[in-house]
Amino acid sequence: MLTALHRHAQAQIMLGLLIGIAFGFLLQKSGVTNYHVVIGQLLLSDFTVLKMMLSAVIVGTIGFHLLKRVGLVQLHVVSGSVGSSLTGGLVFGLGFALLGYCPGTVAGAVGQGALDALFGGFLGMLVGAGLYARIYPALNAGILHKGEFPAQTLPQLLRVSEWVIVLPVVVLSVLFLLLLEYLGL
Repeated sequence: MLTALHRHAQAQIMLGLLIGIAFGFLLQKSGVTNYHVVIGQLLLSDFTVLKMMLSAVIVGTIGFHLLKRVGLVQLHVVSGSVGSSLTGGLVFGLGFALLGYCPGTVAGAVGQGALDALFGGFLGMLVGAGLYARIYPALNAGILHKGEFPAQTLPQLLRVSEWVIVLPVVVLSVLFLLLLEYLGL
């Protein structure tokens, strides 16, 4: 089935479109496309964003590993570096702090008519991508390769079954979500 999907570009586009619509719908319904909800998360007064994203990580983690187990997906791990992680985190954090949206919530907010997301967020992402492309050669020659680490997952590094890591992380994440609900956050 997986190889059949790889051969059909139109099916891939339609699947991507449907998943994108579902993702946008869920972002909007959860409230995380609302500027005030995102700012509330940054001010640690509204944990809607954290709860929504952690729920998505739990479902995605379980779903991915089950699909991998039956051979419908493959894991492609790439190497990284402390320098590239810090650079990406700074660029993402700067945009998030200045506008109060992340790329996914920008798209959702534009879809519901938020002009600040359209002009500040969408145009800001285009300008930011252009600036990053412009300075990329200098970054690539310097900081992006500092503190390189191998293309290994935590289970590969520890030489254990992936479920030895996945199950406790999922259980702890669910318990954390329950704690947030119990505390009314």
